[in-house]
Amino acid sequence: MAEATVLGKSGKAALPAELFGEPFHQSLVHEAARADLAARRRGTASTLTRGEVSFTTAKAWRQKGTGRARVGSLGVPNRYGGGTAFGPKPRRYTVKVNRKARRRAMRSALSVHAERGSVAVLDASAFETPSTKQAAAALEKWGARHPVLVLLTAEEVGALKSFRNIPRVDVLEVGAAGVADVIGAASLVVSETALATLKERLA
Repeated sequence: MAEATVLGKSGKAALPAELFGEPFHQSLVHEAARADLAARRRGTASTLTRGEVSFTTAKAWRQKGTGRARVGSLGVPNRYGGGTAFGPKPRRYTVKVNRKARRRAMRSALSVHAERGSVAVLDASAFETPSTKQAAAALEKWGARHPVLVLLTAEEVGALKSFRNIPRVDVLEVGAAGVADVIGAASLVVSETALATLKERLA
């Protein structure tokens, strides 16, 4: 069973094998991370088509007798100020990933951190009074590589306020963290209660 350093007090904590013992599944992790990042896209880009630009639809000049090439509407895409052909319109970028596949991908991402020793367990009770200095010292003592992801529960406000102002340290509520967040962090810090929540969700 893998072990991890405990921040906030001395000693090691055992990492549950059902969370940190999953083999690495590259295709599943890629699929889940891609879905996470796609879901964060706002999808609000919008362009005007030739029927939506503010141009008259009247023929610019008569068909014959001017010596010029024939022309219709001035709002066509090939004219300056005209509409956009096949431009983006508001849309959703969400990609569906099966629940079991997403859970397996998250366990796989967590196991990568366990294998390379880049995961630590946080004793949040040591940060009941917010202290950024104490949090930064704990990360430095552990030897954390940045960027760092800290997973907490909603009740651990003191720890949240302690870590959130440290550069290149992201703090997320454990239920809001995705595979892309976990696999994209060089170091992972999980509070003891967040670890229990992960075990309940993913095991």
